[in-house]
Amino acid sequence: MSESTTTQRWVQPYGDTLGDGRVQVSFTLPLALDDLAREGARQLAVMMGLREPAVVHAEDMGQGFSFFVVYGQCLHRLDLSRLQVVRPEHQVLEKDEVNRLIAQTMGRQMVVIGATIESDAHTVGIDAIMNMKGFNGHKGLESYHGIRAINLGAQVDSEDLVARAIEERADVILVSQVVTQKNVHLDNLTRLCDLLEAEGLREKLILIVGGPRISHELAKELGYDAGFGSRTYAEDVASFAIHEWNARNLVGQTVAKRNSVPS
Repeated sequence: MSESTTTQRWVQPYGDTLGDGRVQVSFTLPLALDDLAREGARQLAVMMGLREPAVVHAEDMGQGFSFFVVYGQCLHRLDLSRLQVVRPEHQVLEKDEVNRLIAQTMGRQMVVIGATIESDAHTVGIDAIMNMKGFNGHKGLESYHGIRAINLGAQVDSEDLVARAIEERADVILVSQVVTQKNVHLDNLTRLCDLLEAEGLREKLILIVGGPRISHELAKELGYDAGFGSRTYAEDVASFAIHEWNARNLVGQTVAKRNSVPS
């Protein structure tokens, strides 16, 4: 075997015994609860690829809907050595380090505006990053003396967010999207990005999105600079923001110096 060959790392779901492949899935069917609905749920699990599935819980939800929990054996296993996780590539700094770097490179406070946009009424995510108390022992951006954190809350129209960003001369827009039914979050995020493009602001702002179904890869596809999923804290966002700001301004300063050199 050549030295360049990656060592395989096979994993399989674990239930009662290591490697037994046992999994539990839950779903809702538009059927009133009866024996036919139970069998339908079991057969669907078979079609999903589960061996010997069993309906271990069934509950009538009313109005012709039923909820099922099915237990079975997944036959698939996964080689982790073939996977690559796309994430923002930056050094995560401690709070004091972020404040110090902002002071050294920007010479002023970084202005960060955060909001949950459109019809999304959930504030848990944006509050965890923005609010003074933060989350899980990680203080929010309001506690960073190098950052002016403006939390607009939930259900903020994209036009209003853009207008406020212009008014406050924001460096960073931080958007949270929790509601994802029918992929409404994709429409909301695309619309915001389009509005910034129309105003000629997209390249002037650092645009970050977070949420339970957000990945860095998805964010980049939508035109954002970074995407953060669950278990993200203020220092992750702040570190990315100041590193990105410095990267952009370093490039800008280099170009300006080149253009100023006499030919």
